[in-house]
Amino acid sequence: MFDDFLIRAALAGIGVALAAGPLGAFVVWRRMAYFGDATSHAAILGVALALASDLPVGLGTLAVALLMALTVSSLAARGWAMDTTLGVLAHSALAFGLVAVSFVPGVRTDLSAYLFGDILAVSAADLVFIWGGAALVVALLIWRWSALLTSTLNEDLAHASGLDPDRERLILTLALALTVAVALKVVGALLIAAMLIIPAAAARGLARTPESMAVLAALIGGAATLGGLQLSLLYDTPAGPSIVAAAALAFAASATLGKLRRT
Repeated sequence: MFDDFLIRAALAGIGVALAAGPLGAFVVWRRMAYFGDATSHAAILGVALALASDLPVGLGTLAVALLMALTVSSLAARGWAMDTTLGVLAHSALAFGLVAVSFVPGVRTDLSAYLFGDILAVSAADLVFIWGGAALVVALLIWRWSALLTSTLNEDLAHASGLDPDRERLILTLALALTVAVALKVVGALLIAAMLIIPAAAARGLARTPESMAVLAALIGGAATLGGLQLSLLYDTPAGPSIVAAAALAFAASATLGKLRRT
């Protein structure tokens, strides 16, 4: 019989995978990997502000991640060179967040939990927040799926279809900020982008349609969660990095299978 904390950990990881998988497909299609890094790294600053003001960590994380995502989206719309800008924002946000956390009494020893996640310490209240946020992200993506996909494939086609690519980019921005907030407890700020990108990249080599890629990405993320937790239980390794390592193995298997199919 599994202990309660393992069941909660598995449910939390699966909840994150359900949101990160389909959203990660858009991150891969739009080449937004650095965008995800900047938003997730800003989450540490949100943690510091929440702890300093006695607010829920999830609320502080969501607010700062959303602010960073909106800032990046606004700069992209104005034609900034985003590779350099995102690099500056991502690392600056992480540095300022780490410095800010160091000023909050009693938090310095727990900093690794925010950087790499602490999925084994997920509470029932955390589960409500994670699954509620994941459900909202999935509902948002389903609602705007066709418009998001059209805007991703061709912005001129989106305009011709009466769509506003900037609005669809904003919707992705909101979904990304919410996913960062719900994933912080599971894999931490440094590994959130990995859970967005790696399962989606693994699914790309196996899927035949955009919809199947989104579903496969969620399934691979869920399987990586269970596999990573099993690895952590057997070998006493950190749970968050173990989950990402399991996802990386899934990507390697997918790439190998894809290569064999082409030969």
